Amino acid sequence: MKVLVINCGSSSLKYQVLQMESETLLCKGLVERIGIKGSVLKHEKIGQDKFVLEVPMNDHKDAIGHVLDAIVDENHGVAKSMAEIEAVGHRVVHAGEKYASSVKITEAVMQALEECTDLAPLHNPPNILGIRACQELMPNTPMVAVFDTAFHQTMPAESYIYAIPYEYYEKYKVRRYGFHGTSHKYVAERAAAMLGKPLNELKIITCHLGNGASVSAIKNGKCIDTSMGFTPLEGLVMGTRSGDIDPAIVTYIRQKENLPQGEMNNILNKKSGILGISGISSDFRDVEAAAEEGNYRAQLAEKVFAHKVRFYIGAYFAELNGADAIVFTAGVGENDMNMRDVICQNMDALGVKMDLVKNKVRGKETVISADDSKVKVLLIPTNEELMIARDTVALAND
Repeated sequence: MKVLVINCGSSSLKYQVLQMESETLLCKGLVERIGIKGSVLKHEKIGQDKFVLEVPMNDHKDAIGHVLDAIVDENHGVAKSMAEIEAVGHRVVHAGEKYASSVKITEAVMQALEECTDLAPLHNPPNILGIRACQELMPNTPMVAVFDTAFHQTMPAESYIYAIPYEYYEKYKVRRYGFHGTSHKYVAERAAAMLGKPLNELKIITCHLGNGASVSAIKNGKCIDTSMGFTPLEGLVMGTRSGDIDPAIVTYIRQKENLPQGEMNNILNKKSGILGISGISSDFRDVEAAAEEGNYRAQLAEKVFAHKVRFYIGAYFAELNGADAIVFTAGVGENDMNMRDVICQNMDALGVKMDLVKNKVRGKETVISADDSKVKVLLIPTNEELMIARDTVALAND
């Protein structure tokens, strides 16, 4: 069974086609500048050079049309016809409280996604556009929505309710939702397989560390807490996001700087985090290079990031009453061995002991803790697309 996985942004689109019997990636690609001058599709059939197509794409329907053409192209395609694509899985950011798992897309589901738009105004609209475009171009192909928020719907109320007037939860559903759920779920399942134990018998702390970053506490296969909140702004320090701050800072700076409505939201989401502290870049690689050259603010940015990750790991150790494993994943988690080492330093009291030699690895599924470490530390490259494809196969023919 061949499955197409689609992840739509406001002006971009990422996709993969997977052969699910063997869970083999057949092709992947990226469309950029949808609706903007200079639209381009970059398509890669695994084992071949990239194919690049520069052609105007006015909307997501145009973009997906060109993606489908590339998939069945005689030279760089992976299917003879679209009939070979038996299902489509769509990454959708937000489902609110409506869905606690992936779901086959119906008109009722589409209505629910529309109703969640206020909760994710930057993400849900392009997700919906992508689904609608696929429905129009592939009307007889079953489609599945896989939600970033769904995995975290198992959190108890004490983890997701904010200490503000309860009426705001009742009226507007203001609560912690969490994100990166597909990634946290995937690496937790892989961790159980690596440890040779059932997931429902394990306590795992998963650290999705990239430009966007979050930590989750997973008990017996279910999320009981996560660092991102009502939006992806809460929690860890990130590439450009502030993470946790005193809420009074917002009105204080706004008054001092005489900022217009909405500008503080822009500052906290796009000008803060690693970029804001370092003044150099939101890319951890650039900041690390500057830190090695002695740049104080770059060094400080790295320390603040590591401190916040340790803070959440410690909190979740308490919530879980111990842990069997800590998992590092995503761009920084998978590739920055120095950051992993700094985060896990001085955790002896928690039973964490790193192996500096084992930790000298990038992007490889492996154990990086010492053999006698009570808590195993694992490096697991995330694969959200495969997770989406698995859910799609499971639901497509229901």
